[in-house]
Order: sequence, then C-alpha cells, then structure tokens
Amino acid sequence: MADITDVIYLDNNATTRVAPEVVEAMMPAFGPLYGNASSMHTFGGQMGRYIHAAREQVAGILNADPEEIIFTSCGSESDNSAWYSATETQPEKRHVITTKVEHSAVLAYGHYLEDKGYEVTWLGVDDKGRLDLEELDRAIRPDTALVSLMYANNETGTIFPIEEVAGIVKSHGVQLHVDAVQAVGKEVIDLRKLPIDYLALSGHKLHAPKGIGALYVRRGTRFRPYLKGGHQERGRRAGTENVPYIIGIGKACELAASNLEKERTQVSALRDRLQAGIVSAIPHCKVNGDQEHRLPNTLNISFEAVEGEALLLQLDQYGICASSGSACTSGSLEPSHVLRAMGVPFTYAHGSVRFSLSRYNTEAEIDRVIEVMPQIVSELRKISPFASFLKK
Repeated sequence: MADITDVIYLDNNATTRVAPEVVEAMMPAFGPLYGNASSMHTFGGQMGRYIHAAREQVAGILNADPEEIIFTSCGSESDNSAWYSATETQPEKRHVITTKVEHSAVLAYGHYLEDKGYEVTWLGVDDKGRLDLEELDRAIRPDTALVSLMYANNETGTIFPIEEVAGIVKSHGVQLHVDAVQAVGKEVIDLRKLPIDYLALSGHKLHAPKGIGALYVRRGTRFRPYLKGGHQERGRRAGTENVPYIIGIGKACELAASNLEKERTQVSALRDRLQAGIVSAIPHCKVNGDQEHRLPNTLNISFEAVEGEALLLQLDQYGICASSGSACTSGSLEPSHVLRAMGVPFTYAHGSVRFSLSRYNTEAEIDRVIEVMPQIVSELRKISPFASFLKK
C-alpha cells in the first residue's frame, strides 16, 4: 500500500475529505466557544448565533428559508425522519411509493413499514437506471402517504427528473421526500421552484465532517419529530445541538455553493477523461447509468469476467481508493441491488467499480489510474472463473 500522503482518493460518494476552511471554522467551538446553545446564560447562549448563521448557509445552497432547515446527525436520520413524519401525521394512509435503487436508509424503512402492515410500491428502473414516469403516475393512490425518491443515485450517478416527478406527485396532492445526499453541492437545487416537502442532505458528502446532516421541511408541512425530548430545533429534533459540526456543515454548504460551477465543468471533465481512458484501453467493459443525466463526479464502470473485490484490492496496492457495486457476504459475491435492478448481466455486474471524484482531484491522479487499470484487469481476467464468458 502506498504512503497515506500518496493516496489517490476516488471514493467521494462514500465520504469526502473535510475542507481546510471547514476545519478552521469549527475549531473555536472545540475550544473557547464550548457553551451549550440551550443555556440561559450569555456564554452558552451566544452559540445560538453560530447555529443561526449555519442554518442560513445550508438554506442558501437550497434557496430555502432558514426556518425550514432542521439539523440532524446524518442523511440516514434525515431520510428516516421524513418517512416517520409523513406516515405518523397521516395514519389513515397506508401506502408509500419508492424505488428499487434507493439508499439503504430508505430501503430499510420501506421494509420496516411493510412489516407494520403498510403496502410499499417499489418502482423499477430501465437499463440506464431511469424512472418510468408513467409508472409513477399510475402507482399513486388516494391512500398514498408519501412518494420517496433519490435525487441522484449514489452508485451510478444517474439523476432522476425531480422537477417532472414533483409535478406528478403534487398533481395528486401527495407528499414528496427527496434523498438529495449525493446531489447537494453538485447540482443546482432551488426549493422555491421545486414543490418538495422533505429533502435530506449529509455533511460528509460535501466536505463537512461525518456525524452531521440536515432535513429540509417545507413551511406548512405537518411535522412529527423523530427524536423526542427537549425544545431544540424549535421542537422538531431533540438533543443538545452539535455546534461544532453544525458550523462545519454550514461552512461546507457555503463553499459548495461557490464551487458549483467547478463541479459541473472541471470535475466532470476529469470524470470524462477517466472514462475515455479506461474505455479506450480495456475491452469488454461498460459504463453503467445514464451518461446524459448523471452527477458530474461519478463513473460506474463494469469489467466483464473480473471480480470487483479483487480489482479494488489491486487498486489499493497502488494507493487508489474506489468502491465496488458488489458486496461480499458469507463468501458469496452478490452484485449491487442497483445494478440488478438495471438488469446489468451478472458477468459484468459483479465486476463493477465506482469512481467518484471531488474538486481536490487532479489530472495527474486521473492519468495514473488510467495507466494502471489495463494491467490490473488483464491479470485478474487470467485467473477469473468467468474468463470463458469473454467474447472473442
């Protein structure tokens, strides 16, 4: 394994480095500004203005009202809170709609509700990971409490047409939750134009620390708190405010807003450079997802007759960090649920790799990956039990 300083980090959809500016902004709250924001005295109470400033920064990247922002511990809590509130405030409605390609935070809550007697409609996707909007429209019923869709897929980067989705859902008078954890900071999101009721985001996906997230709740939406206790977050999320991390996510959102154009141009150019280099040098590989509508930083690519886990281990030897769409469970390799839903053939799906970039990546790093990938894939194919599947 290469020295830690030489790591080429291309796993930003898993987590991101904390921006230096974010660290700097947070440090006073780890030292002299250690008061409890809920305290009556001035020393603690002064922390309220830092929380307010951070709330404005998070609202700013979404073009939302600061009072519509609730700070949480992570994207999963935000997703769960939205589902909990939507179902608890509408107990007479026992139907929910989501997709087969959601993050586990949504999938797990859907299965939990099924165990509680709810009916969940699991929408499929096509071979590029795209929704059938007519299928969505047909699935909505009078007893539908919530439609929950991700803004962009964490594995393939495919972006759902949220504006069209919102139009369909709202035409039925149904609440809409959007998991935008991967999209915030990469796509322009304007919640004054999009009629979304709940939107989830996570700090560690946009260069803030792990352990902080936020949930947007549109003004006027009935809300039932997931965490109960104190009066924090205007009674919408109990628990002592995590002031240092709240400051961090606020600063990260401010930086992300100023770097949106860089994400859409420089980062996407690096992604395209990586894709072109790999595809031109390695036969029997395919890019997964909608290449016309995807996140600017994400490349999911499958290599036929290659084991994804082995490929990642080989990349790791060169100090290259990426992710696989496969999960090794009890000795058996099971392809990603996203790729399965897309109908990607098994001999490709189990050899999938996700490269996810950030504004900190360089051309030299991308060229290094392009340089080593052909040899790694070639060597692995020589020992692959699926080598016979390769077309001559």
